[in-house]
Amino acid sequence: MIVFVFARAVTYGALFVGVLLIYLPSTVLSRSGMAPPSSAGALQIVGMSVAACGAALALWCIGTFVFVGRGTPAPFDAPRRLVARGPYRRVRNPMYIGAGLALAGAALFYRSLGLLAYTGLFLLATHLFVIWYEEPTLRQTFSAEYEDYCRRVRRWLPRLPASGVQA
Repeated sequence: MIVFVFARAVTYGALFVGVLLIYLPSTVLSRSGMAPPSSAGALQIVGMSVAACGAALALWCIGTFVFVGRGTPAPFDAPRRLVARGPYRRVRNPMYIGAGLALAGAALFYRSLGLLAYTGLFLLATHLFVIWYEEPTLRQTFSAEYEDYCRRVRRWLPRLPASGVQA
């Protein structure tokens, strides 16, 4: 069972990454005449680091969907259990954050305003998708459990842990 779920998640993840994070950004870059930098400077190293962190976060999310939620990131094959562990303990949409970081890192690497604009459009589209589709669907599917999760965990920005210092 888990192997089949994992195989579906890899397939859907590859399609998502292939289309939204590789094909469309490369189209933006080629249409704007951008070419890979001839040398790797500080901006390219920062860009690669940000992109790698974003990709790692997105992969962690996919694994959490498979092993905790028993489903995939695809809306038509969503997790069967509410996923509130792993990166989802801190923020409700870490997969989109990871993808956004990967895109922003690529924009830095290539010094591309077009790719940065694409990143902004991607984040806006995911925000609207979350509000208009994901959250209503999760409320309907998981009811009180999801409402409690929403009270504890923010949509986009994690709550900072209390420092223990009192004023």
